[in-house]
Amino acid sequence: MNAYLIARDEASFRELYRAYTPALYRFAVLRVGVDGAEDIIQETWLRAARGLAAFRWQSSLRTWLTGIALNLCREHYRRGVRLTAVPDLTADPPFDGSPAAGLDPVGSAQLRQAVLNLAEGYREVLLLHDVEGHTHEEIGTLLGISPGTSKSQLHRARRQLRQGLGQGDKQHG
Repeated sequence: MNAYLIARDEASFRELYRAYTPALYRFAVLRVGVDGAEDIIQETWLRAARGLAAFRWQSSLRTWLTGIALNLCREHYRRGVRLTAVPDLTADPPFDGSPAAGLDPVGSAQLRQAVLNLAEGYREVLLLHDVEGHTHEEIGTLLGISPGTSKSQLHRARRQLRQGLGQGDKQHG
């Protein structure tokens, strides 16, 4: 259990913020772009601070925070703002100031476009699983789908991505 959840002091909250914000930022940037990501992160932490007492530990803190950010990204979409390009995260440092190396999960323009061309459900599962490392159970919780549906959508997303990159229907791990 995190120290903040026990002590509820500012130093412990800062530790949580530093630990989770880089991944939340990457999550938001991939969904709403750089322009909207900072607002998403700020609102995620505000909602988390307000709702922490109601958190029931049925999921990990990471999954809960990601769920808040996901809902905020969906609200962003409902306002009519659409992502027109998957960003290159190497150009934007994460919140903790560390080098952004390794944060560009879709390094080439062709791959970024192929990811953008995926159906939204496929893209979400692919990003959550392959980029952000969530399990199918966590993805199911976040998206309100079964783990089996998550696995199926990931398989189809990978196949569609390979086809989009001109690699046919080769079987890759």
